[in-house]
Amino acid sequence: MSQNATTAMRAVPHTTPQERTALGKAARRRTPRSGHAVYRPSPDRPDPVAILEAQSAARVPELVPIRYGRMMESPFRFYRGAAAIMASDLADSPRSGLTAQLCGDAHLLNFRLLASPERQLVFDINDFDETLPGPWEWDVKRLSASLVIAGRANGFDDAERARIVSSTVRSYRQAMIRFAGTGNLDVWYAKIDADLLESLAAGRLHKRGQKNLSRALAKARTRDSLQAFDKLTETVDGRPRIAADPPLLVPAGDLLPDVERSALERQFRGLIERYGRTLASDRRTLLADYRLADVARKVVGVGSVGTRCWIFLLLGRDGQDPLFLQAKEADASVLAARVGTSRYSNQGERVVSGQRLMQATSDIFLGWERVDGIDGKQRDFYVRQLRDWKGIAMPERMRPNDMRAFGEVCGVTLARAHARSGDRIAIAAYLGSGDSFDRALATFAEAYADQNERDHQALVDAVRAGRLPAEELPTA
Repeated sequence: MSQNATTAMRAVPHTTPQERTALGKAARRRTPRSGHAVYRPSPDRPDPVAILEAQSAARVPELVPIRYGRMMESPFRFYRGAAAIMASDLADSPRSGLTAQLCGDAHLLNFRLLASPERQLVFDINDFDETLPGPWEWDVKRLSASLVIAGRANGFDDAERARIVSSTVRSYRQAMIRFAGTGNLDVWYAKIDADLLESLAAGRLHKRGQKNLSRALAKARTRDSLQAFDKLTETVDGRPRIAADPPLLVPAGDLLPDVERSALERQFRGLIERYGRTLASDRRTLLADYRLADVARKVVGVGSVGTRCWIFLLLGRDGQDPLFLQAKEADASVLAARVGTSRYSNQGERVVSGQRLMQATSDIFLGWERVDGIDGKQRDFYVRQLRDWKGIAMPERMRPNDMRAFGEVCGVTLARAHARSGDRIAIAAYLGSGDSFDRALATFAEAYADQNERDHQALVDAVRAGRLPAEELPTA
C-alpha cells in the first residue's frame, strides 16, 4: 500500500455508533425535522426561465426547441427537466448538516427496473447526470414533490397525495433505521430484485396492480440490444445501419456529410478504445471482441434534450450479435453551485463514480471519456448500454394505492443508496422513530408542487410570447 493511500485511510475518523447517534440527535436540535415542511420562495429567486436558458446555451441549438416543447406538455414533464431550478430553491432550505452521495434528480421516473451483471432484474435508481455529495434531504424532497405532481395529474385528492408522500418518506426513514443497525457489508449487498418486488406487491397491491407488475417485469426482460437492433436498424448494402428518424435519431454520416466515413469511424473507434480503458480488465477484453458498425446522434429524455448523446452499434461474433452503447455528454452537476464542485476533473467520471456508489449493481459497460469535438471543444461523456432490461414506471396508469406502494419501494431504494455513502447511523438518529419528518415532507411537497405549476406556466408564457422556441415531438 502506498504512503498516500495509508495517509488517506488514517484521515477518516472512526467514531462509535453512540457518537454517530449523538451527532444525528444534535443535528435534530439544530435543524428541527418539522422545519423541513417550509417552502418559501426567496425574495430574490432567479427567473426559472432564465435558468433553463442558461442551460440551453451550451446545448445543441437545433435540439433546444424540442426540450422546451416537451417541458411545456404538463407540470410533471416540466418538473423532469427542472432539476436546476429545484437545486436553486433547495439551497435556501433547512439542512441537517449530514451529507450523502446524491442522485441529484431523484424524481419517481428515475427509479426503474434494471439488469444486474448476473442477469437478474433489480429495482434501482437510474439517472446520475447530476450526482454529487450533498444534503441527503434534497433527494428525498425531489422524490416527494414528484409524487405530488404525478398525483395531481391523476386527479388524486389532497388526502390521497398526503398518504402517498408520508408513506414514501416513512419507508425511507424506517429503511435507514434498519440499515443503521446492520453491518457495512450488509448495506453494500442489499438490493431489491424481481422476486422481492413480487413478494411486496402480493401484500400491497390488488390483483390489477400485481398483473401490471408482472407485465412490466416480462417487458423489461425484452428490452435489450437485440430489441434495439430490430427497432433502430435497417440493412444497407447488406450491412446493418442505424435507421434515420430525424431529428430524434440521426446517423453521424448525415450530420457530418462533409467528413469522410472512414475518418468518422476512426474518430469514434478511438473514443470507444479510450473509454474501454476505464473498464475493469475482464470487461475491456469483452469490449475488444466487438467492432464498430455505425454511430448516430440520439435525443433522450426531457431534461437531457439538447445535450450531446451518441449511440454506437457494435457487432460481435456476426451481424446478428449486436451491442448498443450510449455515450452521453456530462456537464457540471446542477448541484455544483450549491454544494461545491466535483472532486473529479472529468464530469463523466463524476457520473460513473456516483452511479457505482449509489447503485446496488451497475452496468458492466459503464465508463467515461473526454472527447475533442469537431468544433474543437473538449467535452466529457459517460458510456453505458443503451438498453439492458430497462423497465420504467407509468405513473399515469397508477391508482392511489399503486403509487403509494411504488413510492414506498422508491423510499427504501433511496435510503439504501444514501446509506452506502452517508453516515446512516447519524441520519437514522436525526429521522427518529416518530413521523415528524414524514409529515413535514408531505407539506413541503404540496408547496413545491404549487411552485412547479407556476414555473411551468412561466415557461408556457415565455414560449407564447416568443421568448423561447418550442417544438413538440414524441418522446424517443
